[in-house]
Amino acid sequence: MHAPTLARWVGDTETFLASYWNRLPGVFDPPDRDLSPFTLADADGALSSGLLREPYIEMTNASTPLAADAYTTTRQVSRTAHAGFADPARIGALLEQGATLLLRNIDQWHPPTAAMLGALSGELGRPIEAFYFVTPAGHQGLPLHRDDADVLVFQVAGSKSWRVHEGPGDAAWGPGSVLEDGPQPAEVLRTTLRQGQVLYIPRGFAHQAVGDGGLSVHLSLTVREAGTVELHRALQRLLFAGLRLAPRPLGEDALLAVAEQLLDHTRRSLAELTPRDLLDRARHRDTAPPAPPRLTLAAAAQVWADRDSTP
Repeated sequence: MHAPTLARWVGDTETFLASYWNRLPGVFDPPDRDLSPFTLADADGALSSGLLREPYIEMTNASTPLAADAYTTTRQVSRTAHAGFADPARIGALLEQGATLLLRNIDQWHPPTAAMLGALSGELGRPIEAFYFVTPAGHQGLPLHRDDADVLVFQVAGSKSWRVHEGPGDAAWGPGSVLEDGPQPAEVLRTTLRQGQVLYIPRGFAHQAVGDGGLSVHLSLTVREAGTVELHRALQRLLFAGLRLAPRPLGEDALLAVAEQLLDHTRRSLAELTPRDLLDRARHRDTAPPAPPRLTLAAAAQVWADRDSTP
């Protein structure tokens, strides 16, 4: 498998896919110690820009829920109040108190991260999202939980102690916190991730992390996998692709004719469809809004200037 982006993260991709992918967690030491295209300077720039707002920003605490108004502020824009803007002063104070800062879906608003995820998504054939966590030493942002995704973690700064537990026992599992008063999954890996290292966590494997040294910062890539819901939606799209029918047939005969068209189209579509085709369609669902055409005001200004100077 030719996967140069994945190889930067985990080394030998054949070994990774055969021994770890969907099977076991693992720690990797890539030679490239600057894997994250989103740096602390980028995070500072985003926070100080004045444009960052929820849901792209969140602060969490494993023991105490934090309301958005604890770390955001309201601004007057054209005499209208708009809430949810990041408040650097409040964020700094909460970090000092042990809260974790989470920047969500940075691939949607940071072009270099989007480019890296686009390449990795093409290699793995799955949609990927990027999240950025900042946690003070000795503190925990999230309790023991499961993610509905394979996760690749790159330690940007500081260090963080991780405990990874076994995956679900059957297909009835769900993402989210693992209840403390229920059966606890067995621990399968305990490690301290240091700056420049990569941790892989298979989909559904429960995990938790605590800041270990310094200000712990990591970039988390969630590699999304299809489930039954995505398979069902993909089947619907495939079955009705290209089908144009009158929306409100009048009378019994017209309704029966449309029903016959639907059945004939469905039978033909199903005859050509394989399980692999359906799974591939379900995996390639979009997780971010389509990227708009790039607007370059400098180039547009030059075009207008050239027009004005043309006799």
